[in-house]
Amino acid sequence: MLPWIELLAVLSSGVFGILLARRKQLDFVGVFSVAFIVTFGGGTLRDVLLDRRPFFWIKHDVYPLLIFGMALVSSLMRRWPRGWEKWLHLPDALGLGLFSIAGASYALTEGTPPFIASLLGVITGTFGGVIGDIVCNEVPHLFRPTTPLYATCSFVGIWAFQLLSLAGADTDVAMWIGVSTTVLLRFIALRFDLRLPATNLPDALPNSDRH
Repeated sequence: MLPWIELLAVLSSGVFGILLARRKQLDFVGVFSVAFIVTFGGGTLRDVLLDRRPFFWIKHDVYPLLIFGMALVSSLMRRWPRGWEKWLHLPDALGLGLFSIAGASYALTEGTPPFIASLLGVITGTFGGVIGDIVCNEVPHLFRPTTPLYATCSFVGIWAFQLLSLAGADTDVAMWIGVSTTVLLRFIALRFDLRLPATNLPDALPNSDRH
């Protein structure tokens, strides 16, 4: 089941990356580049940290081909339906859930402890978007205090998957429950604007504290 989850994650994140690039009115090169980074950035960082070679998108070379084809078709569509931007959250949430569970699964396969696996799963699910925002010259949404829960949804979904697996549940079932938990929490956070509290610091520090 893991290969299918990863494939769906690639497709979902690719769609989100393309929509993000289209919102910036980029050309084909820009659309493909942003979609590629958003889709493969988090998983590549995970593979680097786990010292996995080749990287997952090199091993499965059909993944970059899919993103290339999707970006090309998108660039040929000069006119898009009105209101398409409101659908951005759907592929984003799906990609978050799918990539998070896939990333944690790969980490567990490499023998990492459960907590480290959960962190690597969060990295897989979120850091492609972080790098994509930076490329688009934006403060990453993941780090904005105004962003509804994002990485937290990934973390909770991964632990739902891991705890079910430890309890003896079927691995495939546990994975899909983890994905569903992540996606559902993300939509609840968006619906009710749930956020983590921001850290408030004084506007100015005393001179003695600046040394």
